[in-house]
Amino acid sequence: MPETKTKILSRAVGRRKQAIASVRLISGSGEISVNDKPVSVYFPGMIAKTKYQLPFSLLSLQKYSATVKVHGGGPNGQLDALVLGLARSLAALKTDYRSALRTAGLLTRDSRKRQRRMVGMGGKSRRKKQSPKR
Repeated sequence: MPETKTKILSRAVGRRKQAIASVRLISGSGEISVNDKPVSVYFPGMIAKTKYQLPFSLLSLQKYSATVKVHGGGPNGQLDALVLGLARSLAALKTDYRSALRTAGLLTRDSRKRQRRMVGMGGKSRRKKQSPKR
């Protein structure tokens, strides 16, 4: 199947924990494909659906489609990276969208990461070794 060339309207990168999502926004009917699969197959469930549709439903848009390449991390980190990438690409598209996305908190990157393993903690990051009772 030869792919038709579509004009990329904006690009953005979303990150969360170890996950990175590269988003390309194109004009279309509102479908999102993640790693060459439909987004509903890659992220199943109603909670995930409301999360990845939030940037579009907040701005009441359905004229843009997106192709996303996501790697690293787990499913929740990848989903959050996707949402941030979508919000950033919409904000880059039109300055009017930026304020609405900002007030909803979709343009803020969640910088929390996994805490590294500390030396002398018995294999975990926060666990202390048990001290003797007497």
